[in-house]
Amino acid sequence: MASFEKGTPVSRQRTFTSRIDDEESIINGGTPQNPVQDQSSLNSLPEKRSRRIADTEGLYRFWRRFTRHGKKTIGVKESLHAIVFSSWLNVFLVFIPLAWVGHFYTRHAWPHELTFTLCFLAIVPLERLFDYGGEQMAFYCGKDLGDLIVVSLNNVVEATLAIILLKKCELKLLQSTIIGVIVLHLLLIPGTAFITGGARILEQELHPHLVQLNHSLLTIGVMSLLLPAAFFAALDRGAAADLTPGAAASIINDTTRHSLLQISRGLAVILLLVYVCSRIFLHNPPGDDNALRQHPLAPAALKHEEEHLIATDPEVNQWVCIVMILISIGIMAATAEWLVESIEFVREEGHIGEEWFGLILLPIVSFAADGFVAIMFFIRYMIRHIFNQPAPPVLLAKARAIDLSIQFTLFWMPFIVLLGWWTDKPMLLLFDFFEVAVLLGSCFIVNYVTADAKTNWAEGYAMVSFYLMIALCAWFYTGQTEIEILLACHESIEEALIKAASGVVEAHHG
Repeated sequence: MASFEKGTPVSRQRTFTSRIDDEESIINGGTPQNPVQDQSSLNSLPEKRSRRIADTEGLYRFWRRFTRHGKKTIGVKESLHAIVFSSWLNVFLVFIPLAWVGHFYTRHAWPHELTFTLCFLAIVPLERLFDYGGEQMAFYCGKDLGDLIVVSLNNVVEATLAIILLKKCELKLLQSTIIGVIVLHLLLIPGTAFITGGARILEQELHPHLVQLNHSLLTIGVMSLLLPAAFFAALDRGAAADLTPGAAASIINDTTRHSLLQISRGLAVILLLVYVCSRIFLHNPPGDDNALRQHPLAPAALKHEEEHLIATDPEVNQWVCIVMILISIGIMAATAEWLVESIEFVREEGHIGEEWFGLILLPIVSFAADGFVAIMFFIRYMIRHIFNQPAPPVLLAKARAIDLSIQFTLFWMPFIVLLGWWTDKPMLLLFDFFEVAVLLGSCFIVNYVTADAKTNWAEGYAMVSFYLMIALCAWFYTGQTEIEILLACHESIEEALIKAASGVVEAHHG
């Protein structure tokens, strides 16, 4: 028999109890209101009843928490006041209309540098509102779902950037940017967090259950890019072994691209299903009544955070918070597009290679607003430490950036491939061999560092160092011409080959 908390609506409890009584009457030989005809269903009733009760209790428990049943209701006026005064960074909201004006008047009087600066400053408070909105939704959805909301919101800028590049048919630059975003979130951001977080403590803890799952998810995401690369390399090796004149270039054709497109779209669907299944497993693990509950292997610090969320009242009403998040996403999408358009002058006037521009610069710019927020918080903690008011050391390591990489690899990357399919853009999962090698190395280091679910500042420094190695090599790397030809948007492979050959000739005579 299921237990009910105080304050349960009588009508709901009576309906729920009567359904259980019907099933118990069947088991005991009685006659229910709706007799069951099949004897096999009679035998499975106890198991079905247990599973149905657990599922119903899980959803009912979530709804009670989301609506804060029996607890204080946060008013709209109170919520708006809390949002406005949630951070001093909200002062930067004044740059949003200025950034929009700068975008539309760039051709007349506003220089690109000014528009870029205004767009960057406008994104800073929006990033902070995303974090604040996710933190508030954690009171209504729990720590795990709250983190998922924050991760999804923090990927909005990068996802918008990817969609913009897809729309402009900058597919080679898009591929470099995807790898750059993933590597940035795998190495630089968590590495920096491990350095600062582990500066005053021997080691910090990670959630072991999440670490085990993340290792598998990250590995399969990276391996999904290795498969098309290996497929293409095998074709290239076979063509090179053929002594027929012109055979080596014969694999760069529309037939090969068509095959790679089919492979990429199939892999994209599979990756999306992997991500969906991982979310189900994470938030509703096997066992009775485990949905949206704290995992028993969770560190004590994480359990303490969950207890704090249950015992403390939020500052913002859940519906007001949802509306605020949606409005912020809309403003963010437009501002991010103009940020990307304004920064293109850097590549054109600074003569920066496309590979370094996509692999290093664009990802850093897309994360710069969030990084600026982190720097401001770091400076505040340093000032408090100088004036003998240090914050207590954090025992729980923040590896949210790794979750950002996993979501971008398993959800946004395949989503971009399928969106390209829908918009007739030949977006492939065949990436540059150098980019695939970079991603494989990053995945290996992250999995190795987090294998014991503990981190320290030395491991964080190693992760940052490897990112700097990648940036150094990318500065001198020019990219694979074959991949760029296969990603040609508005022309056949033959036309792209002719165009590439003429470009080489012009460069040689120049």
